[in-house]
Amino acid sequence: MNNMEPMVFKAEVKGQRLDVFVVEHCPELSRSHVQKLIEQGMVLVDGAQRKANYKLRGTEEVQVSVPEAEPITAAPEDIPLDILYEDKDIIVVNKARGMVVHPASGVYSGTLVNALLHHCQDLSGINGEIRPGIVHRLDKDTSGVMVCAKNDTAHLDLAEQIRTKTAHRTYWAIVHGNIKEEAGIIKGDIGRHPTDRKKMAIVRENGKPAVTHFKVLERFGEYTLVECKLETGRTHQIRVHMTSIGHPLVNDPKYGPKKSSPFAIQGQALHSLQLTLTHPVTKEEMTFTAPVPSDMEKILTGLRNKRMKAQQ
Repeated sequence: MNNMEPMVFKAEVKGQRLDVFVVEHCPELSRSHVQKLIEQGMVLVDGAQRKANYKLRGTEEVQVSVPEAEPITAAPEDIPLDILYEDKDIIVVNKARGMVVHPASGVYSGTLVNALLHHCQDLSGINGEIRPGIVHRLDKDTSGVMVCAKNDTAHLDLAEQIRTKTAHRTYWAIVHGNIKEEAGIIKGDIGRHPTDRKKMAIVRENGKPAVTHFKVLERFGEYTLVECKLETGRTHQIRVHMTSIGHPLVNDPKYGPKKSSPFAIQGQALHSLQLTLTHPVTKEEMTFTAPVPSDMEKILTGLRNKRMKAQQ
């Protein structure tokens, strides 16, 4: 396996764990990835192999080698797609909850990309062999509207619309608690969580600006149905922002309460309801809506029935 050029850092803090030091200096690597590199002898302290919990003296030279990633290519798979619209330039789908958008480490099949490759003759190649056609993403357990590009011209145009916020996305979420306001704006830079690398958080440093507009649609006492509109599209944005104001999403495994959810739903109760964009070729403004999935509809029906009984 070919290695890229080793990275060399100077230790300056006495008593710091080796794995923590490497994560700080290589923020693109997760702590678990760093610990594997240390086990494999890819991290050397003054030329010697050390354990992850080795306490640095603060004077050493730390050398980090990261093996080149094995090339991953996505294969076509005959997976049913819920297609909302399709022409020679774009395809708009209603992504199912539980479906990963594109192959990544540990997930090589069953993704939206695998399904698209089977269905479409062509997809844009701008994002490479792993993410053909993918202009924007939804989390694995977020359902709803997604647009994908069939050629590079469409891809560049759609990506620019999302970047400049001329494409508008509307989400529905069921959250914990009774939100007092009828509507509001949540602002807070989002970046990697300082201690849990698998989570995002509102951070003071090294974050990206994020703005979420929310509006209350229905109140159920212990729960609230909200509509969220994004000015920005950061990773886990709605989930992090709603948690930050004390109203995490129902059944959110990363940001919600640790106690088990009373609702039968896989992952967070979040749905990409609507997407408005300008067609990259015809320049026609188009709006696509994905109906609320049955699992969220079932939760809402149950909450409405409970509310009705309480009012009688």
